[in-house]
Amino acid sequence: MDDRLIVALDVPNALAGLKLAEQLGDAVGFYKIGLGMLTGGGLGLANELKQEHGKRIFLDMKLFDIGATVEAAVRGLAQFELDFLTVHGDPHVVAAAMQGAAGSDMKILAVTVLTSLDRADMDAGMIRAGDLHEITVERAARAYEAGADGVICSPQEAAAIRALPGSRLIVTPGVRPVGAARGDQKRVETPGDALAAGADHIVVGRPIWQAADPRAAAQSILSQMV
Repeated sequence: MDDRLIVALDVPNALAGLKLAEQLGDAVGFYKIGLGMLTGGGLGLANELKQEHGKRIFLDMKLFDIGATVEAAVRGLAQFELDFLTVHGDPHVVAAAMQGAAGSDMKILAVTVLTSLDRADMDAGMIRAGDLHEITVERAARAYEAGADGVICSPQEAAAIRALPGSRLIVTPGVRPVGAARGDQKRVETPGDALAAGADHIVVGRPIWQAADPRAAAQSILSQMV
């Protein structure tokens, strides 16, 4: 299994997620479970895949709150022995999350700018003016300074973030194999290009779980990861 590929289990509930994992079998060893599945048994699925099937788990919660609340939430999640957890990349959030994860092996990944956003979306959200690429790289730098184990960014910023002093893990959603629909993603690259730019892991969801043969789709993506 090539753990550089993380498959997003963006399906309705834990039963559908377990079925997909069974279809993928030993082709995939790393799964992302996001906020959309949280009320559908997501934590239970994470624990089952981790403890009973030996899979690595990325819990994509994108936590954001005051420091004390983030620290408490992360400390609670750390007991599940998961591999990655996301928080928003604001330095106070990252610092609190690192405190909550202390003593565990769970890596804290800071979200820079969502791959579904472009400059127009940033304007609508009243995010400061400036080049989107530069803002993303700056947020990554500040997250690393706050202690983050890694960052989440689009493949288009991976090379610049890899060049930062003290760069650590880089995980890139917004990855689409050649010919795949973009969906709601706006800043995308192919699997090979994302890895060549410096990503340690790529996250792929719909091109796999919407495929008629998910295992074949995953294997096709793996073949592009040179």
